[in-house]
Amino acid sequence: MQKDPNINVFGTALSICSADPLTGYFRDGQCNTCAQDQGNHTVCAVMTAEFLAYSKYVGNDLTTPHPEFNFPGLKPGDSWCLCAGRFLQAYDEGCAPQINLTATHKRALEVVSLEILQACAVVGPA
Repeated sequence: MQKDPNINVFGTALSICSADPLTGYFRDGQCNTCAQDQGNHTVCAVMTAEFLAYSKYVGNDLTTPHPEFNFPGLKPGDSWCLCAGRFLQAYDEGCAPQINLTATHKRALEVVSLEILQACAVVGPA
């Protein structure tokens, strides 16, 4: 699989989203993507209890560890590369997490407008 260029929504180098827990479609700490990433895991989100509960409610339990997939389970405050569509769905439902814009891949803009991303941006360190 060939990664798309590591470019964020501002057109500059993509920052690390999280190394602990290790996130990303490629589990490289960044919200990198490629043609095979059907979920478009490009939005670097900072988990909240509200978002984690919402995600579980709509069928994607991000809190339960799955060691067989090297997935520790997430808790509030963790950063994670979300599917752009799931982020937009949560935004529309009023429970979107905050996001790290410099760690959000430019391909997120295919699904979510920059204005919405900016409205949910973390202010200060994530």
